[in-house]
Amino acid sequence: MELIADILLAAGALGAGFYCFVLSRRLSRFTDLENGVGGAVAVLSVQVDDLTRTLGAAQTAAKDSSASLETLTTRAEDVAKRLELMLASMHDMPAGAEPASRPGNEPEPVFFRHPARGASR
Repeated sequence: MELIADILLAAGALGAGFYCFVLSRRLSRFTDLENGVGGAVAVLSVQVDDLTRTLGAAQTAAKDSSASLETLTTRAEDVAKRLELMLASMHDMPAGAEPASRPGNEPEPVFFRHPARGASR
């Protein structure tokens, strides 16, 4: 009976050793820097660095665009105020009065009055 117990104990030890050997190989492949999870972690780390730089550039561009938009908005508000004042002053004019310059009252350009030189007559 002791012989059978020793044989089963030795077989169990050999099975456990084989199982540890297989696990060791799998773990070494798992943590391999080129193909395993280690490589994936390295690639993801590089991508995070690239995304951080891109995000910083995007934030800088957004700040510049915001400043530009704020300047343009301020200018547009100033122009709108001037237009409102002009429109209010137009309401004060008498009904029959005409503006000082109308598109139809402008003199025609000189090049319309004189024919082109060298043109056949």
